[in-house]
Amino acid sequence: MLEQGAPPQDQRTAAPASPGVAARLMRRKPVERLVAEGGQGEGGTLRRSLGLWQLTMISIGATLGTGIFVVLGQAVPKAGPAVTLSFVIAGLTALFSALSYAELAGTIPVSGSSYSYAYATMGELIAWVCGWCLLLEYGVSVAAVAVGWGEYLNELLDGTIGVTIPDALSAPPGDGGVFNLPALIVVLLAMAFLLGGAKESARANTIMVCVKIAALILFCAIGFMGFKSGNYAHFMPLGMAGVSAAGATLFFSYIGFDAASTAGEEAKNAQRDLPRAIMLSLVIVTTLYVLVAAVAVGARPWRRFNDSEAALAQIMRDVTGQGFWATLLAFCAVIAIASVVLTVLYGQTRILFAMSRDGLVPKVFARVHPKTGAPRANTVIVSLFCGVLAAAVPLGQLADATSIGTLFAFALVNVAVVVLRRTRPDMPRTFRVPLSPVLPALGFAFCVWMMGSLSAVTWVVFGVWMAVGLVFYFGYGYRRSRLATAEDVAVATEK
Repeated sequence: MLEQGAPPQDQRTAAPASPGVAARLMRRKPVERLVAEGGQGEGGTLRRSLGLWQLTMISIGATLGTGIFVVLGQAVPKAGPAVTLSFVIAGLTALFSALSYAELAGTIPVSGSSYSYAYATMGELIAWVCGWCLLLEYGVSVAAVAVGWGEYLNELLDGTIGVTIPDALSAPPGDGGVFNLPALIVVLLAMAFLLGGAKESARANTIMVCVKIAALILFCAIGFMGFKSGNYAHFMPLGMAGVSAAGATLFFSYIGFDAASTAGEEAKNAQRDLPRAIMLSLVIVTTLYVLVAAVAVGARPWRRFNDSEAALAQIMRDVTGQGFWATLLAFCAVIAIASVVLTVLYGQTRILFAMSRDGLVPKVFARVHPKTGAPRANTVIVSLFCGVLAAAVPLGQLADATSIGTLFAFALVNVAVVVLRRTRPDMPRTFRVPLSPVLPALGFAFCVWMMGSLSAVTWVVFGVWMAVGLVFYFGYGYRRSRLATAEDVAVATEK
């Protein structure tokens, strides 16, 4: 007979129920666990070999060159001379998000970037969506930049040996070609550097970054000689809508600081150096972008850009009347764009590494080579995918697809920093966003506004990409997640 007030026997011995679907989707990965697992992969660990200088160069390397050397020719017809304002707006949007990235990178110094930040603050489903956006952002960005590399390679070949690669082999289908061979080649070259390890890749990237900064300064010096104030007579011929549209297209060229945050598990002092590298690189890159855009539009009427992917080299030739300077700039651009491919490809592999370690994508992406400390299989798979994509898809479609993925991920980061402030206010932070939550809210609003400026086709592509991602998550990651596995084991043990 039960004592008075005692619960029924079946209630006292009942096993704990498994968490429901909603609870599984909202499960969060503790920050302490994220940090403790830093660098750990299948069969080896990533090596902590990067200091502030290398991290800053990675950030600049992933950013500087994309918007100026490649996409400027596409952005100017959308905004006219006001493209300089488009760069400023895109830079401000990036700044608000960079502040949030800096705080989270110093608090959660891991390879997953905004994917890991979302996992710690908003739950697994949101983290997956963010990670899936990052795959779009990084993978398509590599392809987009590689497409433009072939344009400058042809400029270089024409200026040195007088031959060019035929259109059939230097442009993707839809742009007058069959297969963009140079785009595939530059991705494979980047892959070769990355297979040697993070330290070796960072050394090569630093050299390439110095070359492209020198090239842009040279362009400004020569381009200024052909500057005509009349080219700014009608500053905003297509209105604010054109400025916004150009800014949205250009925004994908500001993802460099995101690439720096993916190096969190290979930095010597990630909590101190990552916030500094993020902010320093953004200031340098934005200054150079605006300066070069202002000189370029001043030296050439905006209607003459005509979607050229090698606009700066053409301006150098027009101003000097000589092919030497254009050839020199083309050489520097070949180096510059290669460094963007290298560093963005690096970021892509590290995000997949983090997602694989959490069980959301196959384990092959988390395998680390014991000798080089690099995820070799991951690097090869990602490189081949991005190389084929670059060879087969036109640049304009790639740039807009990258922008929407970037903006969506950045919007989530601005939310994540506010959530973590409220849920874990006691956590040590090496950098804090000033005026929070005002600035994160502005960052979120700017991202949403710029996403609204993208074309309907881009939104359709984004919707399809998200649908495919959700199918993959519920078909694979939902049940294979390490958090889900740990919960199932705990429930089975208690039973």
